[in-house]
Amino acid sequence: MDPLAVVRPDEWNFPLLLHVFGAMTLVGVLVLATASLAAAWNSGSGSLTRLGFRALLWAGLPAWILNRVGAEWVADKEGLNTDDPPNWIDMGYMVSDPGLLLLIAATVLAGIGARRAARGTGSAVTLDRIAAVLLAISVVAYLVVVWAMTTQPT
Repeated sequence: MDPLAVVRPDEWNFPLLLHVFGAMTLVGVLVLATASLAAAWNSGSGSLTRLGFRALLWAGLPAWILNRVGAEWVADKEGLNTDDPPNWIDMGYMVSDPGLLLLIAATVLAGIGARRAARGTGSAVTLDRIAAVLLAISVVAYLVVVWAMTTQPT
């Protein structure tokens, strides 16, 4: 066990809290949005599509920002912003940066689908399916990173 993880200065607690809160909120929102869009995929429900869209827009994007701001703050406090960071930090970067692109794409697709469903101008099921698949990929990737961050393999 790394002694750094055992004894941590108190000034690192708040940035770490922000990072963990943002990450856990993000994973929870992604699971909610994935479930609601997958259910809308099966039922064609406009209200489930709106739920997925609103969850992504109102909670998913802010949670991603909070996650990244907290992560950068913690890395700066711990002196881990080096040319050769630990593997678990690299995994976080490799998932969160493309994860933002998937999050934005899924939010846009769910928003278009919610708008189509509200207007009754066409089926949003295809958009729901694409958004649900993108979010499912994100959920799996984020769960792997949560595992990596908690176990901190070398």
